[in-house]
Amino acid sequence: MTPQPKLMQYQDMDCFSATLDHAIISDLPRNPAIKRILIIKWGGMGDIVISTAIMEDISLAFPHAELHLNTMPAWQSLFDHDPRFSRVWCVNLQQRPGRWRAYRQWLAEVAAMQYDLVIDLQTNDKSRSLLAMLRLIGQAAPLLLGNHPCFPYTIRQRQELPQAHSFQIMQQTLLSAGIPLRTRSPKLNIAPVTVAAAAALLAQHGLATGSFAVFLCGSHAGGLTKRWGAAHYATLVEHCARQGERVVLLGGRDEAEECLAIASQYPRCVVNLCGQTSLLEVPVICSHAKYIVANDTGTAHLAAATSTAMTVICGPTNPLRVKPPGAHVLALQLDIPCKNCYAKQCSHHSCMGQLLPSQLLPYLPVSRAQNA
Repeated sequence: MTPQPKLMQYQDMDCFSATLDHAIISDLPRNPAIKRILIIKWGGMGDIVISTAIMEDISLAFPHAELHLNTMPAWQSLFDHDPRFSRVWCVNLQQRPGRWRAYRQWLAEVAAMQYDLVIDLQTNDKSRSLLAMLRLIGQAAPLLLGNHPCFPYTIRQRQELPQAHSFQIMQQTLLSAGIPLRTRSPKLNIAPVTVAAAAALLAQHGLATGSFAVFLCGSHAGGLTKRWGAAHYATLVEHCARQGERVVLLGGRDEAEECLAIASQYPRCVVNLCGQTSLLEVPVICSHAKYIVANDTGTAHLAAATSTAMTVICGPTNPLRVKPPGAHVLALQLDIPCKNCYAKQCSHHSCMGQLLPSQLLPYLPVSRAQNA
């Protein structure tokens, strides 16, 4: 009989800064010439949410500076009511056709605003190339800070962390510029109208605080191998029903079919809210939940912005790089040879399929609390 693979646990990753090189290359917060700052962050939703902790530290370090944020159109609603930014602007750099027109628009926008400091939290080939163009034509900000020690940045770390968590990489970026690390988890600013809308949705379904679990059982369409599977989640729903708990399913358009497959089996105890919430209603709903179970998905990072205990199931992605920050988040992964493959397709899906619901039950947040 083949032995069951060991189940690995990854929990408190808040202390990233303890492993970083604390040498300050430039003490930017003491520079009185910095009056207008641009933060660049495009990324996926999970990475955007993580970066809000970094944005908070930048805001605290420059209390008198004017902060602008450049992000992608899909994420602008996350910052609609964010008092940290005097301006949030977007240019769709992924559009086809018209990409070169968008690039020119972006370059003109940055040049016209005459920023004193640009902090590039994206730091990919595209952002580096655009900033390099500005620098080569003499239109760049005098201070350029990015996540990697390379051109065109004028402030460069002494080391690179290519295999680290994105939170750790961005933390090192701040440290190199003398910006203190004070924020350990995402910092979202949610408007009262959004809080009220989420509360009304919970009341509509008779969901009292602490009476339900939240399952984030899907993933975006390009990450199907990150899904634990509707059948496994349905088994967890059955467990919740025996405990007298209801289950709320949350997600977006790509996850609708997965949620429907689960909800149709247990219509009495499952409330399927997939596709019925705005982005910022997700953390509000999760803040009222008893606990959360999630795949490695962007929605999990939104949920982790609350203090609600969460278990995240990983397989093809490395928990050391993708786990939402916070001691309240536990990541689980089977210790098998092909883990962390990051494959988009897989013929056997062993990393997820072999993790049985019975193995997960002792690691649910409610079980951890009872055994504490």
